[in-house]
Amino acid sequence: AEKGLKILRRNPSSFTPLLDGRSLTLGPDMAANQQEIAQFSKADAEAYPKYCAQLERIAQVIEPLMQNPASTPLPLPNSWRSRSFTSKVKDSARLLNLYQSLGELGEDLPAAMDFLTGAARPILENTFESEVLRATLGTDAIIGSFQSLSAAGSAYVLLHHVMGKAGGERGVWGYVQGGMGALADALASVCQSLSVDIYRESEVRRVLVEEEQVVGVTLSDGRLIEAPVVASSVDANLTFNHMVKPEHLPEAFLHAVNRIDYSSASMKINLALSELPNFTCKKSAETAPHHHATIHISPTVGYIERAYADAVAGWPSTEPVLEITLPTSLDKTIAPEGKHLMNIFVQFAPYQLADGKHWDDIKEDFADRCIQVLSRYAPNVPDAIEHRQILSPLDLEREFGLTGGNIMQGAMSPNQLFFNRPVTGWADHRTPLSGLYLCGAASHPGGGVMG
Repeated sequence: AEKGLKILRRNPSSFTPLLDGRSLTLGPDMAANQQEIAQFSKADAEAYPKYCAQLERIAQVIEPLMQNPASTPLPLPNSWRSRSFTSKVKDSARLLNLYQSLGELGEDLPAAMDFLTGAARPILENTFESEVLRATLGTDAIIGSFQSLSAAGSAYVLLHHVMGKAGGERGVWGYVQGGMGALADALASVCQSLSVDIYRESEVRRVLVEEEQVVGVTLSDGRLIEAPVVASSVDANLTFNHMVKPEHLPEAFLHAVNRIDYSSASMKINLALSELPNFTCKKSAETAPHHHATIHISPTVGYIERAYADAVAGWPSTEPVLEITLPTSLDKTIAPEGKHLMNIFVQFAPYQLADGKHWDDIKEDFADRCIQVLSRYAPNVPDAIEHRQILSPLDLEREFGLTGGNIMQGAMSPNQLFFNRPVTGWADHRTPLSGLYLCGAASHPGGGVMG
């Protein structure tokens, strides 16, 4: 906050409009949540606080795993990674703490194992009976992933997202005032106060290595920066296959890096609007509480699963899942007065398309389809669009260096989490090269804004 970072808390946090005139709004007020849910199921209204309380208990145990280096419980051969006795002792201590914490879960332990390794769909279907509540909660299980709600590991993606905090409160979502660029500016301000030099728009072309020790980097403009330590926040593919020459890395390590799954099916649409969306189910031409929320266009679990099935066949979803935010509903600093920004996160949009199709040829048509789907719920949106930016999975790869367009820098699947992220035995941010560290979403604990 001292460096200008301000988080604008969103309340409510979730809004799901329906075509029958109803809607589901959820936020930090549990009594209000129960009243909303009771429209669809009184049993679900009673079950929801218990579900949230159980998730909180599980999150309290898992959170230390996220905040500390991932322990390596495996007896790694020295040929893969030589580790000191002290490192092994520290890992053992962390694993003992985890074991003791899991023991404290008591009757919640089976549920914790389901969330850590299982599928989201059976958890939601065994807990709730209303489709709209299942679908609304289920969207957290597919964000940035290319998997079904029925896939093993999808429950962890749900848990990963609900564990998030804003302003120290779990389950609270917020906007960075000034846009996400303001977060980067605040970090830059902190760094500059510590006499750190920042080179903007300076692409790193090569990490320089001498005798297994990093000695610096070269930039795309030819400049050389000498440094004994390099921290890379791009993904493992770009770091180890493009920035480091292969002869500097163990063959087995490179082989493991090349097995990382970057499957992705996400697209982003940014719209500049002349007015707010006016939802048929909750009409309001002026800013209303539901405009502060993440707006879910995913009315049922079946809707989500059909969207996924289209993508598995190599096609963008006929009826895509849309997650929409309107940051200008709270942040008046990022658009002219009376104007608004809409961000649409789209699933599913497979990176690999069927029949040799190319994203550059179809992305505008698919964006039209997404907006047409949204217009069923908010008919004024198409005519309110003044400008749009479409970022296909291929654009996400080209513009942001996200291999396969994967916003998590690698799938958040069980085999790529904790001590396996980015690869087995190297989850403590170190790499086979002395002085080279991997940070960001590619490393433990994975996607999101961590810190």
